[in-house]
Amino acid sequence: MVSRSVLEVRYAETDQMGVVHHGAYVPWLEVGRVHWLRAAGVEYAEFEREGLFFPVVELELRYRRALRFGQEVEVRTRLAELASRRLVFAYEVAPLGGELAAVGRTAHVLQDANGRVRRLPAALYDLLQPLRESHT
Repeated sequence: MVSRSVLEVRYAETDQMGVVHHGAYVPWLEVGRVHWLRAAGVEYAEFEREGLFFPVVELELRYRRALRFGQEVEVRTRLAELASRRLVFAYEVAPLGGELAAVGRTAHVLQDANGRVRRLPAALYDLLQPLRESHT
């Protein structure tokens, strides 16, 4: 399953040259991840209310093309890996109708409110398993 999130590049996300600052991509990935989870039937806020969190433990971004103020950008998100305690999301960022501008990955572990790593609840794992990226 791939979710698509469309955003417009805001002026505050650009540098003096009018190019999107590298740090602006990280919140875009978060938007994509939250949209993906919602499309899968998972409300992240529900987990937080239950004292469960999915912090980012790894982040990788590769920039290929510059994006600029005012462009509409699509963030395509998919679940790349799923394990008992770990989720890995993969992302593609591109202007609408344009060539790929960046690719990224984030890895997350499930933690309780005390910071202890936990296993994903069986119901969540079973829900996500068929939605993870297929390598066939």
